[in-house]
Amino acid sequence: MVDQKEEVKEVIPNQKLTPEQQIASAVLAAPPETRDGAKVYGYDDEGNFITLREGTNTMICIADNPNKSGFQVVAYHGDLEPFMARGRELKAEGKGTKEVREIREMEAKEGKLQMPKNPSTLHVLQGEKGGYDPETGTNINTHYRYVVYTPFATQETTGLSLKPNAPGHPWLMFPGTAGAHIMISPSSGN
Repeated sequence: MVDQKEEVKEVIPNQKLTPEQQIASAVLAAPPETRDGAKVYGYDDEGNFITLREGTNTMICIADNPNKSGFQVVAYHGDLEPFMARGRELKAEGKGTKEVREIREMEAKEGKLQMPKNPSTLHVLQGEKGGYDPETGTNINTHYRYVVYTPFATQETTGLSLKPNAPGHPWLMFPGTAGAHIMISPSSGN
């Protein structure tokens, strides 16, 4: 199954999808071999964050939030769930991005927040004018971005630059912190 298409269709901004459509679109961010068993979070009719499907493997997917502009579905390894769940909790408390980063950093260093022991990947399938096409079962007008979390990694431990050397090249963001991660942003259409 093709996960993305060239921009050929218009989608409804802030698309309201059924639970089944949310699951179908969210799992397209995950590697194909993990999709059937992935846990899937999404949104109810009131916009509340809910579990749409329990999983049987280590992949967790999140459906597009219809209350945010653009389209974005994500999938990540279960070892990242404590980090991701804590971020959601803090945002629900009204904390901003910088404060969330600082609190998770402190909690990780104090051992209160469990961090992955191995590199763990977040797959993002997004598009400013993206959406889900129920007729074809595909996400359209989207492209991938990958984030490989490597807590406390540095330029010295990874050999990576702190900015991309060229379009699509990996680079290290937030080096030396709990949220250190390798960014990989293939050019749109790849």
